[in-house]
Amino acid sequence: MSTHEKSFKKADSARITEGQPFPLGATWDGQGVNFAIFSAHATKVELCLFDKSGTHELERIELPEYSDEIWHGYLPNLEPGQVYGYRVYGPYDPHAGHRFNHHKLLIDPYAKQLVGELKWDEALFGYTIGSPDGDLSFDERDSAPFVPKAKVIDPSFEWDDRLSHRVPMDKTIVYEAHVRGISKLHPSVPKKLRGTYAGLINKDVLAHIKSLGVTSVELLPIHAFLHDNHLLEKGLKNYWGYNSIAFFSPHAEYLASGELDEFKEMAAGLHDADLELILDVVYNHTAEGNEMGPTLSMRGIDNATYYRLMPGNPRYYVNDSGTGNTLDLGHPCVLRLVTDSLRYWATEMGVDGFRFDLGTILAREDTGFNERHGFHLACRQDPVLSQLKLIAEPWDCGIGGYQVGAFPPGWLEWNDRFRDTVRGFWRGDQGKLPELASRITASGDLFNWGGRRPFASVNFITAHDGFTMRDLVSYNEKHNEANGDDNRDGNDNNISYNYGAEGETDDEGIRAIRLRQVRNLLSTLLLSQGTPMLVSGDELGHTQHGNNNVYCQDSEISWLNWELDDEAKGLVEFTRKLTALRRDYPILRRGRFLVGAFNEDLGVKDVTWLAPSGDEMNSELWDTTSVSCLGVVLDGRAQPSGIHRRGADATLLMIFNAHHEAVNFKLPEVAQGCCWIRLLDTNSPTQEEHDVYDFGQEFIVTERSLVLFKLTIEECNKDES
Repeated sequence: MSTHEKSFKKADSARITEGQPFPLGATWDGQGVNFAIFSAHATKVELCLFDKSGTHELERIELPEYSDEIWHGYLPNLEPGQVYGYRVYGPYDPHAGHRFNHHKLLIDPYAKQLVGELKWDEALFGYTIGSPDGDLSFDERDSAPFVPKAKVIDPSFEWDDRLSHRVPMDKTIVYEAHVRGISKLHPSVPKKLRGTYAGLINKDVLAHIKSLGVTSVELLPIHAFLHDNHLLEKGLKNYWGYNSIAFFSPHAEYLASGELDEFKEMAAGLHDADLELILDVVYNHTAEGNEMGPTLSMRGIDNATYYRLMPGNPRYYVNDSGTGNTLDLGHPCVLRLVTDSLRYWATEMGVDGFRFDLGTILAREDTGFNERHGFHLACRQDPVLSQLKLIAEPWDCGIGGYQVGAFPPGWLEWNDRFRDTVRGFWRGDQGKLPELASRITASGDLFNWGGRRPFASVNFITAHDGFTMRDLVSYNEKHNEANGDDNRDGNDNNISYNYGAEGETDDEGIRAIRLRQVRNLLSTLLLSQGTPMLVSGDELGHTQHGNNNVYCQDSEISWLNWELDDEAKGLVEFTRKLTALRRDYPILRRGRFLVGAFNEDLGVKDVTWLAPSGDEMNSELWDTTSVSCLGVVLDGRAQPSGIHRRGADATLLMIFNAHHEAVNFKLPEVAQGCCWIRLLDTNSPTQEEHDVYDFGQEFIVTERSLVLFKLTIEECNKDES
């Protein structure tokens, strides 16, 4: 035994007591540690204690008690820092759905921190690789040297008033970011902190995020995850992190200090900057894969309970996630695992909301998606979870998996209909006006039911998955060769256009069109009703060189480049201008759906759609596929809430022109004002003067551009510009 091991306290097996079945996991009470783990079908559970490095197993202790399917025991004198794992005994009978193998060291599903990295080895698998019996064989090699271990933590932390930060729904602007990618190349971040939780709250990184006017930072997965062996063999990594193995543990590679408090300091730092912290979470599957995957945690603890298995043939897994397995939230103990994890991150780690990857799976039953699934009911009634921002990716790979607009009240949803419509409109696709009108008014056709609000629609044009905004206007095709799959991976339907050259070009004309189109896309995103989501880097003109699937690119392809040229700096300023407009004009983020109906009592329509002639759109114009210019008046006099009263917001006019030629647009006459002031023009992004235009005046809307006006009763005597 090494000196290091001798200095670590060993548990006295004779002193183990029954302990308690709650809480699950390893809980230090100041005197010792209580261990509790769920398994409905196990016959015995051994607790394995390791030295601090997790290299040497010191002893195994059988948990003495079994209560309500929970195995538990209490060891006095153990302290935070103790490294442990489990060996779980039971039948190895894949045909019955059981895959117990006590030779495999297992990660506690409630582990708060992991020690060590996974080392791919054949010993990780419950069956013998190469055996003619395949996964029906039984492997007796010890996996402990190759698997990460759990560590007992001390949960204490001085939060002061920084545990949470709540932003009103109507004021929310989400900023999707990657912990590693956002600071990895930032010159102000010390090298040892780049790509870490600490790097994210570097003063200059944080100042940039704050200056954009966003309110909520949504981080790609930070739950402990694994790098797939096939990626490592190609010199790649699981960059995005959608491969979770421990739902309570922050990913260790992002801990510069190696200490759990670093994550809490990050959360506190964001809150100090008046920013919310939202986590992208992956509860739909785990990194254990299908029946040919490794035995790392839940598979060896109770495979038949944790995973959805094929009816009539439980040797195989239901694969609605497309990754090999699917967690079964229909079982109360699995549902408890997920809701316990959510509450832990909210109450102990400073998280303000969650975005659920493949969220449809979480409410899926044998008959399909169920709005009243136990998971939704649990979230809605829970006093903690019901107060958080809950955002669904409302689709999965199963039958009937596309459920945009079908999640229950209280949920926000990614709206890919907004993405596709806006992309197609600005590309110049014909026949997009009717759907564009719906999408920029929060997609009431999808979300206006059950008292849901416009903010239920999370509008996005780009996300981590797909082209960046710059690449969206620079490439006709994906270019994913760096991923090592012969460009076969990634989506082929990008609704993109390169405007005459594939990729980077020195052609000034093409560059000008592309930059204006980026401004059009950003403007549509941030001036539309609903909850906008901006992807970090889009405000910088970040390019991934046509790669639309950088899930495996932990490299400069994905990392943000902070060496900003004049175009990038101008784009940052333009983004700030847009978020300021959204903040300053509440009518851009109304709490009620705009329906276009005439209010007899108030004598006003909340929204009016206009043709370039200045007349209201009629059915003939809506049906004319060649029309690609549309005006919309948002009337500030309209009823802003459920209280029957006249509104006092500004009245705005937006003109969208996706035509390849300029359009003369007759500015409408609105009774309560006398002229229009131009606030924004994507063709003149640095415009400082607020030019004034009379009713009935024709305004030349530049080809492929968006213009925003405000109605005013002031400055009407100024000379026209």
